[in-house]
Amino acid sequence: QVQLVESGGGLVQAGGSLRLSCAASGRTFSSYAMGWFRQAPGKEREFVAAISWKGSSTYYTDSVKGRFTISRDNTKNTVYLQMNSLKPEDTAVYYCAAGSPGAWSGSYYSELQRYNYWGQGTQVTVSS
Repeated sequence: QVQLVESGGGLVQAGGSLRLSCAASGRTFSSYAMGWFRQAPGKEREFVAAISWKGSSTYYTDSVKGRFTISRDNTKNTVYLQMNSLKPEDTAVYYCAAGSPGAWSGSYYSELQRYNYWGQGTQVTVSS
């Protein structure tokens, strides 16, 4: 059993920044790939960013490259998403997800079905 709790969402003006945090408890955290997904009203949940279990590889959807940074601190059982230069189209509920233990093929990181555990989500609203 793994529990994930997101925090750090809120309301911000376009061009501003937020940092999301995801705290994990339960099974060992360091061996899991971690990802961030988001879901806007009327849209399907989509991949945003992911990080390998060792933290040496990161992946981003094209629309956030250069603006968002995913990182993890295994000593604190926490993964982060630093979001800069926010745009109104970034408005969504952001979800933290944990995959299976061990190394993954690169193609796995953006696939929703690869993730076994999900947080409750945190709302991010970007005003224009």
